[in-house]
Amino acid sequence: MPKNLITIDEGPERAILVGVELANRPSPWPLEDSLDELEQLARTAGLEVVGRVTQRLDRPNPATFIGSGKVEELVTLRAALDADVIIFDDELSPRQQRELERAFDDEIKILDRTALILDIFARHAHTREGALQVELAQYEYRLPRLTRAWTHLARQVGGSAGRGGIGGVGLRGPGETQLEVDRREIGRRIAQLRRELEEVRRHRHLHRQRRRQVGLPVVAIVGYTNAGKSTLLNALSGANVLAADQLFATLDPTTRRVELPGGRQVLFTDTVGFIQKLPTQLVAAFRATLEEVTEADVLVHIIDITHRLALEQAATVEEILQDLGAADKPVVIALNKIDLVPDPALVAEALQVFPKAVTLSALKKKGLDDLLARVDEVLEERMVPVRVLLPYEEAELLHQLHERGSVEREEHTGEGTVVEGRVPPWLLARLEGYRVD
Repeated sequence: MPKNLITIDEGPERAILVGVELANRPSPWPLEDSLDELEQLARTAGLEVVGRVTQRLDRPNPATFIGSGKVEELVTLRAALDADVIIFDDELSPRQQRELERAFDDEIKILDRTALILDIFARHAHTREGALQVELAQYEYRLPRLTRAWTHLARQVGGSAGRGGIGGVGLRGPGETQLEVDRREIGRRIAQLRRELEEVRRHRHLHRQRRRQVGLPVVAIVGYTNAGKSTLLNALSGANVLAADQLFATLDPTTRRVELPGGRQVLFTDTVGFIQKLPTQLVAAFRATLEEVTEADVLVHIIDITHRLALEQAATVEEILQDLGAADKPVVIALNKIDLVPDPALVAEALQVFPKAVTLSALKKKGLDDLLARVDEVLEERMVPVRVLLPYEEAELLHQLHERGSVEREEHTGEGTVVEGRVPPWLLARLEGYRVD
């Protein structure tokens, strides 16, 4: 565990959730369903949820997000339920957070969905790259919120937490020395983290270039958090990737070699899960990791078909892919957990939306051959016809053409080997100087 990340094992802290339905910011997610997801996030962070408060507004209150009457109701409810934390389902502005803390006399933590997700990421960051990315996201989130209230709370992190103190959830990550320094020093730390992550990004870029030289297509598994991405990678490759029934169990991408039915070798990569209202700080900080998605040849979008909001989750993933610049990637839709579907009509409905989807159970290892065949088909569709004359000294390039392409005709001449066939787009550039009509 990196030294800047602090884990709190005592608890659990008691939390009240706050959800607001905004007329000027309509959401495809029903309010209660969004709060159900927030509760799952809270449990993942080790909290005990003891109550909920909801409100419908035309627009957020610029001072406290919710109305003043609802704030008073929340103060009363907090005392009655002996809560330690109040978590808003939407991101609060620094001003809103400060005003809410004042309403509770700075005796309780006011968090939002972003802070909660950052806390979970801090728990699950097990590599240096993951820790750097989480730390950067936390600092960028906390910098505009660095007030007396925050530094007072931060002092508690090193001591008691849970019911006995005010540390714990929302303060995992940078410790007290970081939160008590001034903005300039935090700015320096952010700059340092960005430099280190740029180095990580360059390292990943070089690693991808080496993979390209080997010539293996890359298939990135994407999906909503807890849809079964790691379970699928384990099933396909025999990898030992953590596959837990919790949100954001996997942060660090894992890559494994898999053979497709036609004998083609590919690399499957597991990626961090997506979620609605994904914090912008995380998207920016995890750029090096998310480039595994934007640089992939094919995406496998895995959907938990048993979830009541499966289509809404799929739409969220598609929106994030659009934001990442990966919307033009060929996608194979995989409807997962087919063995747990209570009503076959759910599958039929999903297949109407995604007619080319494959159905599978990653846990039971059913339908995997269909998925691999579909990936093979998509890769084949991307192959480009070529006719080249390769000098005999380019034996390695000829080998790659056989290994990674599809050779339809080969003729040895005095000048070299004439080859007709189909090759993947990445190999086309290497053949450019040898193409003939």
